Amino acid sequence: MKIGFIGLGNMGAPMAANLVAAGHEVTGFDLAAPCPEGVTAAASAADAARGADVVVTMLPNGAILRAVADEIVPVMDKGAAFVDCSTVDVESAREVAQMAEASGLLAVDAPVSGGIGGAASGTLTFMAGGSEEAFAKALPLFEIMGQKAVHCGEAGAGQSAKICNNMILGVTMIATCEAFALADKLGLDRQKMFDVVSTSSGSSWTMNAYCPAPGVGPKSPADNGYKPGFASELMLKDLGLSQEAAEAVDADTPMGRAALELYRRFVEAEGGRGTDFSAMLPRFETRGRSDD
Repeated sequence: MKIGFIGLGNMGAPMAANLVAAGHEVTGFDLAAPCPEGVTAAASAADAARGADVVVTMLPNGAILRAVADEIVPVMDKGAAFVDCSTVDVESAREVAQMAEASGLLAVDAPVSGGIGGAASGTLTFMAGGSEEAFAKALPLFEIMGQKAVHCGEAGAGQSAKICNNMILGVTMIATCEAFALADKLGLDRQKMFDVVSTSSGSSWTMNAYCPAPGVGPKSPADNGYKPGFASELMLKDLGLSQEAAEAVDADTPMGRAALELYRRFVEAEGGRGTDFSAMLPRFETRGRSDD
């Protein structure tokens, strides 16, 4: 299959490399990042998309996605698939899908979960929105780049699922970090804390698989100086998207809103930018109950 891949950053590059390793012909474009080995570099996004059976995008936000769509949709062949794996607002995903479908293309919004490690190992989870036909065309590529793909519904449903998932993730990471900081002050050994909670009613993915306490549980960014697997500023972005969506549909999400404000303060005023989102634990370690 001939594939155009636009957006070759920390996530896109290993995803494109996995497609090459599976035998596909991949042409890539990025404004700054180099093409991974085996990916043919294009001079523009339009050049990467022209003549492709499928175009995959992995972009920072909805505004850039819409700009790229304006450039590539007119040059794509009818019947080709536009598969966007970015995490963006639901409205942008739906607008791009409508534009693509109006031009005779198949459109899928398919944000991912699994981080840089999952992109490199081909174990991502794809949350897909779009028609059954569009999902079926993209599915063989999802099976190369990931371990699971769920067709969540029509256009925008993939983004909706990602936003809800990451709101839960942000809230539970904060709760996990708070609990470890409290356990420290109560004199409870962190390993004992993990042994109890990971097999009890307080267990969660953030505790069991991505523990924010160094040296406890499976290896995680906490064991690497909190170098990001999933950066705090990306969590801030996703929580912001969750609250934009909640406001749009009049949903009451007080925990999501509180998590957004904590990550905003952490990233913008407390040195959290460039650290993993689990670095909330050392933040809480240094704070008392009366701190602003």
